[in-house]
Amino acid sequence: MTRSTPRPAPASRNAARNAGGGGNVMALLVIASCQLMVVLDITIVNIALPHIQRSLDFSTTSLSWVVNAYTLTFGGLLLLGGRTGDILGRRRVFIVGVLLFALASLLGGLARNSGQLLAARALQGVGGAIASPTALALISTTFREGPERNRAFGVFAAVSAGGGAIGLLAGGMLVEWLNWRWVLFVNVPIGLLIALAAPRWIRKSERHPGHFDVTGALTSTAGMVLLVYGFIRAAQDGWRDPLTLASFAAAVLVLFGFVLVERRSRQPITPLHMFADRNRAGTYGIMLCLAAAMFGMFFFLTLFVQDVLGFSPLRAGLAFLPVSAVIAIGAGLASRFLPVYGPKPFMVGGGVLAAAGLGWLTLTDVHSTYAGSVLGPMLVFSLGMGMEFVSLTLMALSNVPVRESGAASGLLNATQQVGGSLGLSILVTVFGTASGNEAEKQVPLFLRQATPAERLRFQRTGELPPPWGDEVLASGVSTAFVMAAIFAALAALIAVVAIQVRPSDLQRLQGG
Repeated sequence: MTRSTPRPAPASRNAARNAGGGGNVMALLVIASCQLMVVLDITIVNIALPHIQRSLDFSTTSLSWVVNAYTLTFGGLLLLGGRTGDILGRRRVFIVGVLLFALASLLGGLARNSGQLLAARALQGVGGAIASPTALALISTTFREGPERNRAFGVFAAVSAGGGAIGLLAGGMLVEWLNWRWVLFVNVPIGLLIALAAPRWIRKSERHPGHFDVTGALTSTAGMVLLVYGFIRAAQDGWRDPLTLASFAAAVLVLFGFVLVERRSRQPITPLHMFADRNRAGTYGIMLCLAAAMFGMFFFLTLFVQDVLGFSPLRAGLAFLPVSAVIAIGAGLASRFLPVYGPKPFMVGGGVLAAAGLGWLTLTDVHSTYAGSVLGPMLVFSLGMGMEFVSLTLMALSNVPVRESGAASGLLNATQQVGGSLGLSILVTVFGTASGNEAEKQVPLFLRQATPAERLRFQRTGELPPPWGDEVLASGVSTAFVMAAIFAALAALIAVVAIQVRPSDLQRLQGG
């Protein structure tokens, strides 16, 4: 009697297919594509804002909500998104998040009025908050600890750090060659391809029994939204604005309540013991500072190259293309040598390089050129950021149980969003003070030479024309970069003081 060989179950065949190197490469491609789609959406819309304003009749004040609606929901729901993947299964939640993001992008591209667009942007943030932390957690469950996982984290970190620059380039191309709606439509085919590829190349992760910490989810989300909204409001209306102060006060109360809830919860949405680890707490502090510096660099350089150097949207996007290439180089170097030297040298060195690049940018003025004054410091900054993001990602998920990797990755992403919003609001405040002081010098010079028509336009808009307006903008941007350099230097200092690499950490990085 012959015995037939049993056929492997579908799940076993899927695991066998992914066990090989090719399967892991494709899995990483799917995960990195999702992260790129989510991250670049933060900047791809920026270049399209003037066109959106004219098309949908946004006022200048309300136009900022095209960006803010996405940032608020994305930053506020990241922790819940990470925990959802832990409980319901990461691959399943990953696909749902990607499809929701694609659907929201389609609705945004079809929007016929401002309300429809803002609702779609908020829904995009929800999809991103579900997909992004789940994508990071999938790396921990897909790749073996050691060199294989180090390389995967290197790719993921390079995409995370370089996505902003790619978004600026893609936005410039789509706006100039097609129209503003395509900065949203472009996500639809990408999202569908990712959702179709995920079941084939990404293994199912284990579902960890538990329940949703509903009270913790509500308080953390409300607190994050209030905090991010306070930062954005401060950037628009100042730190003394009553609504800004009320938002911060409410955020403090709600987040304090969140901590109390988490301390008493048997299965918290954010296990507070993760902050007890010195390295992980230091990692979150470093990410907070670096995100503040990075968001500021992209925001102010985008203004500078378009308004002072006179670049078109497409040329402005091309100007940032070297950022992505150098970030990839920095991430590759870090992921290769991390098993030998550990993450601390790259955390310290990356912070120093970022601070040096931003310090160099403080020298920009109206006589600066792209090749002579912008490109060099931008490349130095990018090399440091590439080194940093790999090290931070590895350290944030080091020694984290598999069942909590979604929460850990969600917390790292949330720290990045909050740090970026906080830092940008501080930098905009610094910019406003410095540019206001410079305007006091330039207005009398303008009035001496202005024609009656120019005087009338200035009285109506309050904006100085070139070259006086360029002097005001350049002065504000230069001063803002001083504060951004301080943020980066603080990140390097935290790495020196807080991060400790043990022999066991090096063994894990080497696959031991």
